[in-house]
Amino acid sequence: MAVTLIDVAVAAGVSRSTASRALSGSTLISAETRVAVENAARRLGYRRNRAASSLRSNRSHLIGLVLNNLLNASFHTVAEVVQKRASASGFQVILCITDADPAREDDVLAMLGEHGVDGTIVIGSGRSAAASNTLLAQGRAVVNLIRSVQGSKAPAVLADDLDGARDATAHLLALGHRRIGYIGGTPDATSGRERFEGYRLALATEGVEVDPDLVRKGPFTTEFGAEAVNSLLDEQRGMTALYAANHEAVFGILPALSARGVSIPGELSLVCHEDMPWLAMWRPAITVVDNGAVQLANVAMDLLFQQINDAAEPDGRTYRIGARLIERESCRPRDGIHALSPVDRSSG
Repeated sequence: MAVTLIDVAVAAGVSRSTASRALSGSTLISAETRVAVENAARRLGYRRNRAASSLRSNRSHLIGLVLNNLLNASFHTVAEVVQKRASASGFQVILCITDADPAREDDVLAMLGEHGVDGTIVIGSGRSAAASNTLLAQGRAVVNLIRSVQGSKAPAVLADDLDGARDATAHLLALGHRRIGYIGGTPDATSGRERFEGYRLALATEGVEVDPDLVRKGPFTTEFGAEAVNSLLDEQRGMTALYAANHEAVFGILPALSARGVSIPGELSLVCHEDMPWLAMWRPAITVVDNGAVQLANVAMDLLFQQINDAAEPDGRTYRIGARLIERESCRPRDGIHALSPVDRSSG
């Protein structure tokens, strides 16, 4: 015979309603009781009838997570946080990969709506306003994460890409570098626009104009990274430092530099945007701008649950998470230049 919720309640020593709340992730149930009920359910082999539960509660306990790719390390971190937070609250996650294709993104969002998800976090192309607004109109929660979406009524949680890029470039300028290469994303992406603007502003502060010959913008791919850094090196424009603002491109940039025997930081100082474990393990360890992926994901989940649990109306507001420069071993002063700290520079 199939194990019932009553069987689980008896085994855990609680009422049927308490067992039901515990398995649905209710915050009214203590952690101790939840563990006891979950252990009893696991021991008895109980499986919830989610279809019936959805009909009763008008909740599917499903959350959609839409990502451009699985290459980006920040997206990995987001997925881990979303899964843990969702599981702890009795939700399951449907993971969808779109390859940053707007048409596929629209199809995925429509599919999630058809499956009755309670909410969706979108790291997308930035062009899914109509599809995400349709989900909101259906009473489903939506949060845009890392990428802004013009025209979307959903809240957005973004990294402070402009200040992070400005800090990265200012760090290289303080080390005496003036010929600073830039490899970034396309301007239709939030990070592409804002990181280039931060780079430009930092250069302008020191009276340095952007040299188009030192700039490469392209898709968020490994292949673009290799092509971009090779073209910069081939042209030999006197580049002494490089700011790699396109995270996915870093997977192509570092192997290309290694293959060409470029000494870091001996011949080229390097800063990469968005941290990941193997950048700290690279030799030399790479200086990075940490975009705060864990905090980004947690704020996004907070906003999503506010909409789901509290029926909070989405306000379309943008929330920013600060970036942080982590200095390692991949940068050094340009030959013959005494590096000034930001305090030294501001004091004239």
